[in-house]
Amino acid sequence: MLLEKLKQYNVVLASNSPRRKELLADLGINFVVRTIKGIDESYPHDMPVLEIAEHISHKKALAYQAQMAPDELIITADTVVILGDEVLGKPKDADDACRMLRELSGKTHKVVTGVTIVTTAGSRSFSAVTDVEFAPLSDDDINYYVQHYKPLDKAGAYGIQEWIGCMGVRHINGSFYNVMGLPLHRLYNELEKMLSE
Repeated sequence: MLLEKLKQYNVVLASNSPRRKELLADLGINFVVRTIKGIDESYPHDMPVLEIAEHISHKKALAYQAQMAPDELIITADTVVILGDEVLGKPKDADDACRMLRELSGKTHKVVTGVTIVTTAGSRSFSAVTDVEFAPLSDDDINYYVQHYKPLDKAGAYGIQEWIGCMGVRHINGSFYNVMGLPLHRLYNELEKMLSE
């Protein structure tokens, strides 16, 4: 069983995201959180949009790999929201958050989370894609959400587990947890494969 295999490692979640902490804990994995400030999260401007999250998660992993202990297993992740060919990152301010939500209103977008798992024996990266369809959102809905939930730390300016997801998401195709920031089913299976090799 995976949880038994993980006992030989000190698992490190390299993320400050409260959602990722909650999700990894839900898998029953014991872990500590460690973050490094100032990691370069840029990507080539001509990179296909579906590859960006995995590319960034891999860059994050390289930063942690340089200082990892022999018994550590490190998990890095990055989530991006893609509407058409545009990547919607974290909003700069409340006006930017409102703009993003107006763009997402009534449309289907993709949420991609890239994950990298690293041990001293090797690494493995993957990404998961979920399609999310928003019903039309009124300006009142958008303003209420941004004022009360302050989603400035979230790609695409929303958290699917919050009020706007409850009232505004019409349809989802793929992993709900992926939209929250960590594709749990896929992560569990990738860990299982990696530790069985």
